Amino acid sequence: MPNAFVIVAALLYALCAFLPLSQRRLVSVGSLLGWCLHAVALWAEALPGGGLRLGFATVLSATLWISVAAWWLENRNMTLDGLRVLVLPCAAVATVLPALFPGTVVPLQGKPVVFSWHIAVAVLAYSTLTIAAFHAVLMAVQESRLHRRGAPPMQGWFSAAIEKLPALLTMEKLLFRLIGFGFALLTLTVLSGIVFSEQLFGQVFRIDHKTVFTLMSWVLFGALLAGRHWRGWRGKTALSFTLSGFATLLLAYVGSRFVLEVVLHRGVA
Repeated sequence: MPNAFVIVAALLYALCAFLPLSQRRLVSVGSLLGWCLHAVALWAEALPGGGLRLGFATVLSATLWISVAAWWLENRNMTLDGLRVLVLPCAAVATVLPALFPGTVVPLQGKPVVFSWHIAVAVLAYSTLTIAAFHAVLMAVQESRLHRRGAPPMQGWFSAAIEKLPALLTMEKLLFRLIGFGFALLTLTVLSGIVFSEQLFGQVFRIDHKTVFTLMSWVLFGALLAGRHWRGWRGKTALSFTLSGFATLLLAYVGSRFVLEVVLHRGVA
């Protein structure tokens, strides 16, 4: 049954991504149904009988599941069709990935409670900063269109979705709200990983590729928030920091796990 849920959820996401902008209510209902089916499938995949499945595909699926929820809630307050056409196709792909790349199951028996909390907070941080990265891409497109006001208008489904976005200043406020929340969650992830390293991973804290990339991402997002507060950073500077921080964070776990699991065929470390 979970496999059927995966297929239907992916199809609903894909359908809602490409529906006309006029079908706002149908998009809302269809994507919510897809999200619920995705949740059932993700629960069965990630928590198989007393264990926790870890791997790049499961984390990516969970990340996009939360990102869809963030888009859906924000879309009720303001029209974010541009975000829809970015998030939902990615969610459709991410939904089916765990069936193709199952990763490794880690037994939860004997694991401290902080282990599950660490994983949950880390996925929430990933998800919040993922939606912030999508948001930054839309803002970059919006800004580019502002500089092309004299040129002929662009045609097509994506261009129509961009035209429906809120004003750039409103988008910027939402971006920094997402980054602030994501940075707080990322800080908790880093601190719990350092303080509870032995309980979480059975060894004292060590510097490895995941730690380095996570700390680099944390520094980039922290510098952006500090620059915003003290120097008023915005525009291209803010977008560059956001996308750089997200790319670095993606390399910290999802990218490295993809190489280990798919390219090198190794289990979860």
